[in-house]
Amino acid sequence: MTEPRTHTLDVPGCVLHYDVREADAGAAPILLMIGSPMDASGFAALAGHFRDRTVVTYDPRGIARSERTDDAVESTPEQHADDLSRLIDALGAGPVDVFASSGGAVNGLALVARHPGQVRTLVAHEPPAAQALPDREQALAAVADVRRTYDRDGFGPAMVKFFALAGLRGEIPAGFADLPMRSPAEFGLPEEDDGSRGDAMFRDNLMTCTHYEHDFDALRAAPTRVVIGVGAESEGEMAHRAGVAVAERLGTEAVIFPSHHGGFLDGEFGVKGDPDAFAVTLRGILTDQDGDR
Repeated sequence: MTEPRTHTLDVPGCVLHYDVREADAGAAPILLMIGSPMDASGFAALAGHFRDRTVVTYDPRGIARSERTDDAVESTPEQHADDLSRLIDALGAGPVDVFASSGGAVNGLALVARHPGQVRTLVAHEPPAAQALPDREQALAAVADVRRTYDRDGFGPAMVKFFALAGLRGEIPAGFADLPMRSPAEFGLPEEDDGSRGDAMFRDNLMTCTHYEHDFDALRAAPTRVVIGVGAESEGEMAHRAGVAVAERLGTEAVIFPSHHGGFLDGEFGVKGDPDAFAVTLRGILTDQDGDR
């Protein structure tokens, strides 16, 4: 695999930046790795396990290098899906395989529903699809409380609430907004509000991602093989439970991946997973084309 080469793609309202790691050999489909709000840098370790395939990573609109050219303040899964569709067209070698993590998994599912035929296999790992949860009303209310905290108090307090919600195991309590929270300083986060409100997760993607209603009829009808993944160590957490719920709606069972929500990370963003074992599981899925859709 060569060193990544960066390219740009003009799409409505943004200039996308994406990186291509050309394969040493082999004729397997391109493997597109996507996150949100995580940028391309989070896939460095995982990409290294697929040297026999051309791997493409990108920064979603409004994140890292992919700067907006409009004045919008939110990004929707539909917009991300359309961006990805244009990116696949620009690569000129579809259909592709896609590994999608977290908010990227929501966007990947939207891509398959909106643009069937561009993806051979989608592996959607722990999509935070709150609308699919049996306790969706509490989950959606808790997410809205995180966003209100950001608008009112700034980044540090909002991130503490986000950590609490993401790590909570089991049904989301109706009184989540009133639960006591730890100090931002305990996480090395700022306690003072600096007045900025430009965070890509809280401002641009948090509400639109979690509140997105997936088109399960379109997903079941698509020619794409859709596999939902969940982490072995994240059982009971909202994204894990949402992944299981999405798999059930698709008539399949979620595949258990080693480690946790960020199990493919090798210290990126301060998170250590088990990328070696994670890659083995992912490769097994991508090479098993006789599995159930």
